[in-house]
Amino acid sequence: MRKYLAELIGTAVLVIMGCGTAMLAGCDWQSGSGYLMTALAFGLTIVAMAYSIGNISGCHINPAVSLAVLMTGGMKAKDFFCYILAQFLGAILGTGILALIFRVGDVPDMTASYGANSLTGVFESGAAGLLVEIVLTFVFVMAVLGVTSKKHPHGSFGGLVIGLTLTLVHIFGIGLTGTSVNPARSLGPAIFSAIDGYSDPMLSMWVFIIGPFAGAALAALIYRGLEKEKK
Repeated sequence: MRKYLAELIGTAVLVIMGCGTAMLAGCDWQSGSGYLMTALAFGLTIVAMAYSIGNISGCHINPAVSLAVLMTGGMKAKDFFCYILAQFLGAILGTGILALIFRVGDVPDMTASYGANSLTGVFESGAAGLLVEIVLTFVFVMAVLGVTSKKHPHGSFGGLVIGLTLTLVHIFGIGLTGTSVNPARSLGPAIFSAIDGYSDPMLSMWVFIIGPFAGAALAALIYRGLEKEKK
């Protein structure tokens, strides 16, 4: 139970810090406003959580990462389902805390999207958005699997490498899809956006569920093949 609670807390913190920064700084892809701050917020949160709860749950805080770990033999099916449930609940909790913070602060206009992902950047094509999310998640999950491999340990710098990789994919992807690579991180803000009458994130939610899971599965399959070949 401790590891499930750790995943819930970690995912909530990711949403609060990452999406909260996006709400405050903005992510205008044309002017670049808030771009780097938002990317760093997500990446640095991963670093902080990796060294906080990594020894308890592995600090997945992402259903796509948990799927890859399952496929590479790093966890059992029961833990996988409990992990993703905790992660989705954590994302909803984190978004709820953001809503509370901004509403108590009497700035409800800033809660229109809660940092939700949507196809409103360079393109609005669902197919293109899906491809972007697959590629971004593939890159991120490959880094996670490589750094956390027990066969090829990378010392105590794993959390930093993973956080920097998440920052990297955000720098490229924010202007395209807002960068999800994490179905839980996308669903929490989308639910609260829909409650407030902003339906765009929910309409494109399929992209931010299928894309990350597909990218993670592809990364897991390829990484397993590469590791066996190296062996």
